[in-house]
Amino acid sequence: MTRTMLDTNRDPHTTPHLDSAALVVIDVQNDFLDDGPLGVAGTKDRLSEIERLTKVFRRAGRPIVHAIRLYHGEDVDTVRRTRFDAGERVVQPHTEGADIPRSLLPVDVRLKPEQLMNGEAQRIGEQELVVWKPRWSAFHRTNLDAILRGLGVDTVVVAGCNFPNCPRASLFDATELDYRAAIVTDATSAVTPERISDMVAIGVVPLTVDELEQGFFG
Repeated sequence: MTRTMLDTNRDPHTTPHLDSAALVVIDVQNDFLDDGPLGVAGTKDRLSEIERLTKVFRRAGRPIVHAIRLYHGEDVDTVRRTRFDAGERVVQPHTEGADIPRSLLPVDVRLKPEQLMNGEAQRIGEQELVVWKPRWSAFHRTNLDAILRGLGVDTVVVAGCNFPNCPRASLFDATELDYRAAIVTDATSAVTPERISDMVAIGVVPLTVDELEQGFFG
């Protein structure tokens, strides 16, 4: 029987299926933490819940994908290119600023930027991968959709850094690809009630880490 996050108010077509869910952790990298050069307020405060969320998914035996940025050449968002042209450098390949915080990883991992920027996922665990995304959405110009389909995933659970940008764009794309989609509100920075309402309107389900843990393990 498929485990869902179903209650009487949830649409059966959008309700997350936990047995076929994958966690996508977006842009949780040192340079984007509050004290980083492109820090997003509140991200560091969410780290403990993001860490707990990854442990829930590992314990449940469900896939985890870390979608990260690496600014290289023209692969910088247009809104940031002026600052980049002026010499600002963040999430550069082979720098500590581009690294994922160690507490979120199953083992001590060195990222492989050339492999990632070539469009290849880097495996860091039995069911855990890193992918590089060149723009906001984790689905744009990546093989994330193919990876998830290959794993039999029909539900994308999103957490991470700066909800109005990359998590939100990824959720829009997930719904357009007909995935069931959820946002983990206490494991994502820059969440507001108004922004969550926008997501609910397109079928995204807001959840907490506690709710997911309860859903998996009862």
